[in-house]
Amino acid sequence: MARLEAEGDPTPLDDVDRKIIAELTRDGRMSVTQVAENVHISRAHAYTRIARLTGEGVLTKFTALVDPIKAGLKSSAYVTLKVSQHSWRELREQLRAIPEVHHIALVGGDFDVILLVRAIDNIDLRRVIFDQLQSMPGVLDTQTFLVFEDVDTR
Repeated sequence: MARLEAEGDPTPLDDVDRKIIAELTRDGRMSVTQVAENVHISRAHAYTRIARLTGEGVLTKFTALVDPIKAGLKSSAYVTLKVSQHSWRELREQLRAIPEVHHIALVGGDFDVILLVRAIDNIDLRRVIFDQLQSMPGVLDTQTFLVFEDVDTR
C-alpha cells in the first residue's frame, strides 16, 4: 500500500537527486559547477536541487573524511551498551559530549546502543570505556569489539 505524502514531507528523491547525493558523498567540497557537469544538468538546476535537498534535511552537513590513523587515533572499537529503559534521551546527550565517540546508534537486538569509539591508543580507549561509558547512569553492560582495520566505503 502506498503511503500518502503528509504535509511537510520531503519531495521523493528522483534519479537526479540520487546522482547529486552520490557526487557530494564522494566529494563534499565539489563545486556546484562540477556537480552539474558530472550529473549532466545546468548549474542553476544543480544549485536549486542542492538547496532543496539541504532545506529538506536530506543533505544535513558537508564534512571531511579523516583517516583516523594519520590523525593520531590509533585505537578504535565498537562498543555495545545495554541501557536501562527510558534512559536513552539523557544518555544520548552524555555520549555526544565524549569526543572519542564518533558514531552513536540506537539499535534493536541483544544490545541497545552501538558506538564507534576512536582513541589515541589502547590506554586512552580503556579510559573512555571503563571510566566514562561504564560509569554512566543507565548503562547496565558494555561489550567491546576492537577494530583491526577500517575500510570506508564512501
